Amino acid sequence: MSKELRLLPWPGPNGQRAYLSTEDPNGFLSRLADDLETVQLMTGAEVLAHARRMLEDSRASSGELRYAVRRLAECLDDALRVADSRGGRLPEPEGGDPAERHTQPL
Repeated sequence: MSKELRLLPWPGPNGQRAYLSTEDPNGFLSRLADDLETVQLMTGAEVLAHARRMLEDSRASSGELRYAVRRLAECLDDALRVADSRGGRLPEPEGGDPAERHTQPL
C-alpha cells in the first residue's frame, strides 16, 4: 500500500489545507480526523434544523437570520471539506479515464 495524503478536517497553521501522510487509516491522527468529521457533520445537521425552525418563526429578526446563515456557511465549508477528504480516499474505478468521470452528467 502506498502512502496517501488525507485532507484533514482542520486548517494548517496559516489557514491552508492540512494533509496527513500515513499508511495507517487506524492511526491516532486518522481516528481523530474521523471523529472530528463526524462532529462537524452532526453539528451541520443541528444548525440546519435550527435554521429551518427560525425560517418558520415570523418573529425571527434579520440579525438572527444573518447569524444562522453565517453558521450554515461554516457548516457547509466543513461538509465540503469532509466530502473532498473522503472522496480523495475512494479507490479509482476499474477501467476508464478518471478525468472523464468528473465530466459526466449526474
